[in-house]
Amino acid sequence: MDGIFNINKATGMTSHDVVAKIRKLLKEKRAGHAGTLDPAASGVLPICVGQGTRVAQYLSERGKAYQAKIIFGAATDTYDAEGAITHTASTAELTLSKIEETLPHFAGPQLQVPPPYSAIKLQGQPAYKRARAGEQIALEPRPIVIYALEVIDWTPPCLTLVIECSKGTYIRSLARDLGLQLGCYAYLEDLVRTRSGPFLLAESITLEQLAEAVATDTVRRYLYPVDLALEKYPALIVDAEIAEGVKHGNAFRIPAGRPQGVAPTMDNPTGRPQGFAPTIDDLVRVYDASGNLLAIAEWDEEHEAWQPKKVFATSENSGEDDS
Repeated sequence: MDGIFNINKATGMTSHDVVAKIRKLLKEKRAGHAGTLDPAASGVLPICVGQGTRVAQYLSERGKAYQAKIIFGAATDTYDAEGAITHTASTAELTLSKIEETLPHFAGPQLQVPPPYSAIKLQGQPAYKRARAGEQIALEPRPIVIYALEVIDWTPPCLTLVIECSKGTYIRSLARDLGLQLGCYAYLEDLVRTRSGPFLLAESITLEQLAEAVATDTVRRYLYPVDLALEKYPALIVDAEIAEGVKHGNAFRIPAGRPQGVAPTMDNPTGRPQGFAPTIDDLVRVYDASGNLLAIAEWDEEHEAWQPKKVFATSENSGEDDS
């Protein structure tokens, strides 16, 4: 089974708990999540299975969206409601207008310091383990982007925000930093991930629903194709001769005049999209004429050719019946 499930993770479960449950349900060893979601948070957690695990890194790079409840007037050591309160302050002078004036300060590209109680590894050990042992943790700031911040409710001292951000953004750190900026402390009380890449909360399923689908042999209705994680990259359709080479990891060019279906149009001798200047980060999805995903390829400037970066097995060349 190859693809991606859009799981609505319940609070109290780690992302690894969800992966372990799905491995057991599907009897599938190859499973992994695309972007950790804290145990106290709920919402969208994409789970990649089979060959889907090979695109998890690309899915993790996609933007995410959250609905967050932030409590002002106190700080905790974990930056959320599960931690011990370390400081308190009055919120008597805190108003919605002050909050709205401050929010633009947190929009756009910036450096953010992750919480000490996080899964980031220091000398091979998760930071949260060292923090729980009483060690003073100092994590390096990391580049993030916050695309949008919108207030949807203000019931003092609770602020509810809708947030769109890049991978690597810690909403707990955002809550803590917002409180410090306003001079009254704050921590994250509740967090729901409403989107991860193309996956929406409204279209997600619970583990209970997945288990029922497994029991009734209808699980594939909830399985999204592997290439959904790659939809932001241009698609290139190659003929049978080139496809055979791609299956073996061979670099290729698209000769002028050779029939092919492509998106965007590729009509030059080297097979580069018109007006497209690839960089090291530019990739294309490669398909055969039957629509099978063959590979993710990147442009090799030195050899002026597309070089397969990851090659995917198809039912044709793997000998598996995926019907």
